[in-house]
Amino acid sequence: MDLIGALPRLAARRPPVLLVTMPGATRERLAVEAELTGRGWPSAPGPAAAAGLVVAGRAGGAQWLGDLWNGMPRPRAYVAVAHAGDAPHALDLLGRLLSAGREGDAPRAVSAGAPRGAPGQGRLDRGGGDGPDHHPGAPGSGARETPGDEDGRSGRGGQEGRDGRGQARGQGRGQGRGQGEGRKQGRALGQGQEQEQGQERGQGQERGQGQGHGGHRGGVAGLPMAGRADDRDGLRLDRLHLPLGPALADWPAGLVLDVALQGDVLQSAEVHPWEAAPAGRYPFWGEPWLRAAGGEAVTRGAAERRRCASHLDSVGRFLAVSGWPRPAARARRLRDRLLQGAAAGELAPEVLRLTRGVARSRTLRWLTRGLGELPAGRARELGVTGPALAADGDVHARLRVWLGEIERSVHGMDDPRALTGVDGPRGRLDGPRPPSRLLLAALLPLLPGAEFACARLILASFDPDPDEFAGAGHG
Repeated sequence: MDLIGALPRLAARRPPVLLVTMPGATRERLAVEAELTGRGWPSAPGPAAAAGLVVAGRAGGAQWLGDLWNGMPRPRAYVAVAHAGDAPHALDLLGRLLSAGREGDAPRAVSAGAPRGAPGQGRLDRGGGDGPDHHPGAPGSGARETPGDEDGRSGRGGQEGRDGRGQARGQGRGQGRGQGEGRKQGRALGQGQEQEQGQERGQGQERGQGQGHGGHRGGVAGLPMAGRADDRDGLRLDRLHLPLGPALADWPAGLVLDVALQGDVLQSAEVHPWEAAPAGRYPFWGEPWLRAAGGEAVTRGAAERRRCASHLDSVGRFLAVSGWPRPAARARRLRDRLLQGAAAGELAPEVLRLTRGVARSRTLRWLTRGLGELPAGRARELGVTGPALAADGDVHARLRVWLGEIERSVHGMDDPRALTGVDGPRGRLDGPRPPSRLLLAALLPLLPGAEFACARLILASFDPDPDEFAGAGHG
């Protein structure tokens, strides 16, 4: 039996796909995710488990893409989707490449024509976008996901294992080419161990300290070594500095956080400068309100459909991070059907079953009780608006606000009246700073002192949209 010859054919039937989303490419991401769901192709948690690498949006100067590609086992294939309407053709091409055993060492562009919107989005999808970069360069990562059960009983410890194993693997931005060492560090973090990650004691230095060999910083293959520092109990424990992002599963596209970890506890978190979304197109989730503010005719029903889909997208990401994969998948399927134009009466019963089932979960409430509390008074001081202000509480309170807005929006999708106001899914879009920038500023102080898995839940409960980082109101 020709096992070697059979490998490409097997890989092409249902290839596990690693989807990487570039800033400003929410429309393309959604189109690819819907196409993957329709074909029954699984999502890969990281490069080691992927047969296909799909880049949604313009790759630009993303130097870390090359190491994602190099970390994938053969047979493998790479395609880029510059416009949402090209997603079916891109995945067809991916399957043909895998079936033929061809990979190509450079990305294969599948779009060269005028942009075409995803199905069902009508005249709201008139954004532009450039084609993909053809030559990616160096490292990135994907977070491994361990499914929880239908009742959400994976627990915080399960989430630590799921997220931690993938975090140090690629180091997000190009902190080095030693992915094998990064995976060893990530597994140790995910198991909540005391930072015994193979580094020699005495060699580890905190980032930013010179080491005596010509002033070079210590590390293995470019990855930083763990240094010593006092933890919250006054003990001297290893402190490891890592970048999280930009290519992690269920992570805001393009976002990179520079964090310091002791054991599984975050000691600090700072935002690394990100690649801004391309100019010339509205942020996808806030698009109806921004177009209406610019004088275009947009109905309230169209805006409520987009709000409902946005919150379902956020809920799906949150449930995936919490280790509850089946409801997460249902939320994403409902999101896709909304964006494809399904009738409100057809979807309402399924939407209500999802939202009420999630809201009733005592396990999920117990897991998130007291995490990431943001009182309304503090939110107002920071300029936060929208669901995070209305929640006036912790991670679970923000989730409950999303669920309530989903239920209200699904009943308002047939409203033909003209849209007024600028209250988008994440807050007011007419302020001096986009709402997602304010959300990011509000959540960062809540991360230090949180366990790694809890920090991911806190971030997911705010779900800042990097598409807005370039500035709201600029179409």
